[in-house]
Amino acid sequence: MPQITVDYSAELADAFDRPAFALALHPLVAETVDTKTAACKTRFRRAEETVVADAPAGDVLVHVDISLLPGRTPETKARLTEAVLELLRAHLATATGTTPHLSAEARDLDASYRKV
Repeated sequence: MPQITVDYSAELADAFDRPAFALALHPLVAETVDTKTAACKTRFRRAEETVVADAPAGDVLVHVDISLLPGRTPETKARLTEAVLELLRAHLATATGTTPHLSAEARDLDASYRKV
């Protein structure tokens, strides 16, 4: 915990330094939700095809989903997602020729969550 999943458009494969983003993301998450950086786990899923509403070709998307143990306030989760979007924008600054659609969500893990 936290379990973090980042879905991103395939067009960003060369412009999105995913390891650098994760290494910057983990301490940000840990500080914001009061956990240890070592607890953060991130996986990236490349989406080969994405379509954003009726936008022209060249639009790309990145969605960051952060699953947390219950107990964080809605305000803490909102502060976290705003900070994640700011960090994401900084890591995509080199992506040219695309219009990025960025989103982030922080949610509680289900009560059935277990880890070993």
